Amino acid sequence: MSSSLYFDLNQALRQRFGCRVQKISLDAGLTCPNRDGSLGRGGCIYCNTRGSGTGAWPSQSITEQLEAGKAFARSRYKAEKFIAYFQSFSNTYAPLEKLRRLYEEALAVPDIAGLTIGTRPDCVDNAVLDLLAGISRETWVTMEYGLQSIHDATLERINRGHTSGIFMDAMERTRKRGIDICAHVILGLPGEGRKEMLETAEALAATDIQAVKIHLLYVIRGTALHRLHEAGGYRCMNREDYAETVAEFLSCLPPGMIIHRLTGDPHPEELAAPLWALEKQANLQAIRETLRKRNLWQGKNWKMGR
Repeated sequence: MSSSLYFDLNQALRQRFGCRVQKISLDAGLTCPNRDGSLGRGGCIYCNTRGSGTGAWPSQSITEQLEAGKAFARSRYKAEKFIAYFQSFSNTYAPLEKLRRLYEEALAVPDIAGLTIGTRPDCVDNAVLDLLAGISRETWVTMEYGLQSIHDATLERINRGHTSGIFMDAMERTRKRGIDICAHVILGLPGEGRKEMLETAEALAATDIQAVKIHLLYVIRGTALHRLHEAGGYRCMNREDYAETVAEFLSCLPPGMIIHRLTGDPHPEELAAPLWALEKQANLQAIRETLRKRNLWQGKNWKMGR
């Protein structure tokens, strides 16, 4: 998309590093407190057995995953540097020394320019944040926290296992240490209309976060959401409604906030609905056309100082 419409991750990375930089998704073989019984079992209603990740572990080490990812990204994107993205499950949910070894292994791989740590906001104690703060003095570190919605009723409905207040607390402790934050949100969650989704955008716009990752809620086979969908208790967004909502969501965000993505990438063999979620380029085109048709861009409706 045109840089005049929103500030995307590729632009941000090129500004920081002066070259094409690609994130490489990693599976560290960790789990989630909402799956292992310490908080709950089964996870969020939409989560698959991969933990929204690659499913690579235990077949490959972190180093092997990074080397394979680098080779692909160099060939396809002409990338010169890379971000090690600990994506699958909750990547601060392990003993501190184990986490230290995982992060240090990633950073020891040539041409790794930084770390991105995907996790839950209820899985970051101060010791983990102190570890990452030390690493951030040597390289770029970003925490990706799954918020999904600012509405606690929605978080309870999707079996998230934490409140928006826990996200805010994790955000404040993280920012005190100078670490950047990307918040994950999902559009189309059960019980939410466009009003509630835009309230999430406005709430995030008022916080000290640096980036947002926007996902479409799609139905993965074998999940609690799949059962709800099959029973007629959940209806997916259509592409037009999703494009309209994303366009308005972007307009509420500050112009300097980095947009990591505008939709998700479901695995075709797992997707139950909506099937249009597989058509990534068509979906991005629909968002672009909606922004232009409605004369919207990131920051247009941002309420500075709220």
